[in-house]
Amino acid sequence: MDEFTIKDDFIKLGQAIKAAGLVESGVEAKIVIQSGQVKVNGLVETQRGKKLVGGEVIEYKGNKLTIKK
Repeated sequence: MDEFTIKDDFIKLGQAIKAAGLVESGVEAKIVIQSGQVKVNGLVETQRGKKLVGGEVIEYKGNKLTIKK
């Protein structure tokens, strides 16, 4: 499981998966999130603007990413 450390109070889901390299672009992030391919803490999340504050686990295509503060 990979980790991604945020420097601010939060990061949006779309920004996080792009910054972590799980997708190539913001457009791709939007598409995969809105089509229900991304899970946050085991639940499908379709809001690319969902704020992640640390402690969340993102799953996409068999990859798991833990958000750290």
